[in-house]
Amino acid sequence: MASIALLGTGLLGSAFAEAAARRGDTVTAWNRTPAKALALAPLGIRAAPTPADAVRGASRVHLVLRDDAVVDEVLAAARAGLSADAVVLDHTTTLPALTAERAARLQAQGVNYLHCPVFMGPAAAREATGSMMVAGPKAHFDHVRADLAPMTAKLDYLGERTDLAAVHKLLGNAMIIGLVGIVADILALAQSNGVGNEEALARVGQFDLDAMLARRGGNMVRGEFTASFELAMARKDVGLMIEAIGSGPLATLSSLATRMDALIAAGHGSRDVCALGIDSVRPA
Repeated sequence: MASIALLGTGLLGSAFAEAAARRGDTVTAWNRTPAKALALAPLGIRAAPTPADAVRGASRVHLVLRDDAVVDEVLAAARAGLSADAVVLDHTTTLPALTAERAARLQAQGVNYLHCPVFMGPAAAREATGSMMVAGPKAHFDHVRADLAPMTAKLDYLGERTDLAAVHKLLGNAMIIGLVGIVADILALAQSNGVGNEEALARVGQFDLDAMLARRGGNMVRGEFTASFELAMARKDVGLMIEAIGSGPLATLSSLATRMDALIAAGHGSRDVCALGIDSVRPA
């Protein structure tokens, strides 16, 4: 059992607080909207009036906040109550460059800081079924490893490069958001052409996305753009998709078409559709 502070009790923060209380930790919570922290009282979680009050006496301070600016603001407000041996565990999705600056600044000030973004929603946080990445000094990680392990099904220490977990978090979110965007366009295409949503999902569900990622992503990484599906032909198909959707909403296809047009104009039309990534990688 430990005394911990949870700063930020939105959906994910509240779930972390609930799970910690169930594990037997003494939890103090703070939120900019006091009612959100007070709502956790039935779980035995104390609501603190300020960040400094919340972190006073805590061995671990968990941040689940909106963005870099809020992290800096809340940490500044918490400093007066922060114990010298407390470890700050920042689960916020942040910009890598600002994360590195923050880590260096806090280290110079004697604050023990680790960046620990997660891939999990509230339900996964309650049941510890998601994954957590950690970047920062190994000594800090070793100190809290046993405490972090019960919070997640997969705990991945990425090393002492302080911005690396922030980068990996954005990599994963790009995949999630990109997939959601293309599924939205697939459903718009289906709806505009008299195909049911379930039927459309069943069709695209037949693709082995892992194999496609390994093959076409691997070709991008290796700089191999010999065509098996020419970019120019793929652009033609994207045009057909956009025309077939008509006036329906588009999440991603218009941007893809614009990028394809630029690459074709630059002379890459006969290369594989993987040439969409030609400026994103360095051939081996």
